[in-house]
Amino acid sequence: MPSLPRCRRAQLLVLLPFLLLAGSGVFAAEPRPFDARYHLEVDGWPNATIEHRLSRDGTQWLSDMRADITLAQGRERSRFLADGAVRSLHYASGYSLLGVGKRYALDREALARLPDRQAALFELSRRATAARCAAPCRLRYLDHRGRETLVEYRLLPRTALSLPAGEFEAVRVEVVEPDEPDRRLRFSFHPGVPGLLLAMEYHRDGERRSRLSLTELDLPPR
Repeated sequence: MPSLPRCRRAQLLVLLPFLLLAGSGVFAAEPRPFDARYHLEVDGWPNATIEHRLSRDGTQWLSDMRADITLAQGRERSRFLADGAVRSLHYASGYSLLGVGKRYALDREALARLPDRQAALFELSRRATAARCAAPCRLRYLDHRGRETLVEYRLLPRTALSLPAGEFEAVRVEVVEPDEPDRRLRFSFHPGVPGLLLAMEYHRDGERRSRLSLTELDLPPR
């Protein structure tokens, strides 16, 4: 789950990997693997294709997001446990913009107290599906540099979405940073597949600045 961007370049770098939160409770569905592909539109940048794969490795789950467009590439990976509360085990990310790039990594020790932002996105989807929130709804996670980040969120009414990948019922949640109330991320999640994002919109100063839509989905049978 990303920090809300402060400039156009930061917006792209955040949205590419996720673009893109710990707790426990009763959840509506168990994790399951999937492969998803998205179309990303960002004001002032070429459109991009985002890929997200969630796979299982024994008792652990691996989340892998990546993007590649004309000017930039990004990838973000997370390994975590999802038995009740989400527990991050390892995180790695990297990006390249106009030939200049950086890489980041967080180990189990660094992630002992809070999840990384990939695991946090998974956790946010479960919280939204369970519709459990003690106001104000808050979630803490570590960003790609290992800095603690606090976001507030509110649940929005469920809605039907017509996307290139098909027709879906969507669980929706709006996320803001307390010190940036004019910048909002609105996520639409699949109600039966934790971590599966259907759509996303980024709004700033009352205007939509970027949009993500699910175009392809491979969801193996249970």
